[in-house]
Amino acid sequence: MSTTGPSDSELYYWLRLSVEPSLGPAHARTLLSHFGLPPDIYSQPVGMLSKVLPSNLAAQLKASASPDVETHIQQALEWASVTPNHIITLADPDYPQALLESHDPPLLIYAKGNKQLLNVPSLAIVGARSATQVGNENAHAFAKHLTELGWSIVSGLASGIDAAAHAGSLEAQNPNASTIAVLGTGLDIIYPARNRDLAHRIAQHGILISEFPLGTRALPYHFPQRNRIVAGLATGVLVVEAALKSGSLITAKQALELDREVFAIPGSIHSPLARGCHQLIRQGAKLVESAEHIQEEIAHKQPRLSHYALPVRPHTATPRTPALAREQQHILDVMGFEPISPEAIQQRTSMDLATLATHLLELELAGNIALSQSGHYQRINADHT
Repeated sequence: MSTTGPSDSELYYWLRLSVEPSLGPAHARTLLSHFGLPPDIYSQPVGMLSKVLPSNLAAQLKASASPDVETHIQQALEWASVTPNHIITLADPDYPQALLESHDPPLLIYAKGNKQLLNVPSLAIVGARSATQVGNENAHAFAKHLTELGWSIVSGLASGIDAAAHAGSLEAQNPNASTIAVLGTGLDIIYPARNRDLAHRIAQHGILISEFPLGTRALPYHFPQRNRIVAGLATGVLVVEAALKSGSLITAKQALELDREVFAIPGSIHSPLARGCHQLIRQGAKLVESAEHIQEEIAHKQPRLSHYALPVRPHTATPRTPALAREQQHILDVMGFEPISPEAIQQRTSMDLATLATHLLELELAGNIALSQSGHYQRINADHT
């Protein structure tokens, strides 16, 4: 637990205020603005509390905490006593300053990992759970490059684009920036479970955070709540792939409401996962094709101290990629950069199926093309950043 944060006795009342039955965040903030810190709130007589709360809630605050609330508080205090766990309240100097500017900052944040990252300039990378291979590669490469430029990468630990962005940031060589995963569950429950190993790596080298109490399971309405924290933490939001009804568009909308920058990577006009990005671009999001485009737009919002000089690596000769066979180059030329079926490739090349299948396999193994779950091939541009 933070040595600069509240004492256990003060934290007890922060925790109780955050989980009081029927007392929502708006009422809690009203109490804080009228009476000060939570211990001051709970020391008020019922008559004073009733001036800003319904009488039943005022009486509840003066009664002893319910057994369920008391159990949660004790479990949370015990959890926070173990390194690297933290409970960061609105009054804590470690509370992320960017979130304080948002419309609905959580009363407290459960955190596991390097809490200093919460005040490093950050960018959010979000997108589809069922992303294409190209989309995942773009998210990974953008995240890695932007982290090496000094930005921490925020995302929601979902499958697809979120996971690829977290992984890319963890691979960056920058001790001053990393990745922040915002969960829609309690920090003791990793969702989806397949990202448990990734979450463990983030806790070691980045930070996991959640506003939800320990033991909170994944529920649909938790994720829009999580998204507002993703948007609130970030200086800008990059949407990599998104369908028209994607939760990523909710994050982008919340970012715009907070006067954050929104960026989108364009895709094929035939891809459902590009339509959300195209809609954002039509609505004013900035079209980006490289991490440098983002850096150019918002570098002025990144404090100079956050930059990190990357180590100069000794120059080594880069082995030349073997020239493609003429037939394979012809296949790439006729494919273009949009998803295409094997039948369409055969029609354009007039190759027999056996020969075409051999070339497609070799191109896939060489990393020139990718095969999607729909059975379509897509050409891969090696320069993602």
